[in-house]
Amino acid sequence: MHEVKLPDGIITLSPLRLDDAAAHLAGEDEPLVRWLSGGPGTREGVDINIRHCREQWEMAGPLRAIGIRVGVDEALAGTIDLRFAAEGLAPGQVNVAYGLYPSWRGAAWPPARSSWYAASEGGKEAVIRVEPENAASAAVAQRAGFIPGKHTHGEDGTRLDWYIRDLGIDTQRRPRSPKSA
Repeated sequence: MHEVKLPDGIITLSPLRLDDAAAHLAGEDEPLVRWLSGGPGTREGVDINIRHCREQWEMAGPLRAIGIRVGVDEALAGTIDLRFAAEGLAPGQVNVAYGLYPSWRGAAWPPARSSWYAASEGGKEAVIRVEPENAASAAVAQRAGFIPGKHTHGEDGTRLDWYIRDLGIDTQRRPRSPKSA
């Protein structure tokens, strides 16, 4: 994936870059740590993760970590991880995990926009797995067109509620822009 400027002229999606580390650390807060990363980041750890994500892109691995960039200066607003293979997923399902920095939190467009890319790579169904206590993430998933699905448990026994979106619809209609999210 090269940078993709979306038709609204506001959002650019691209693989994470090494120079994203500082912006990521600046945007990290308690909810992002709690629901997504599981612990506060360090510069060294973020650099290692970004290098791993770059390697996944280069080898067409199952992980595609995307930087969400907003505006003319393409400020990093958050990240999206698409996993085309993961425990519990059926063939054609893509796990979508996203983390938005505080000023962008609550927007429904990141998971909707990433669905376009997942569909272009052969994904048939996008899945967002959310802990039941994370009501904000569940609300974002539903605003982005994901519907409640089954319930499973993660490797650590945590209950996960699934929200599912048929990616076939993503080739037929455009997701809403950030202005309407």
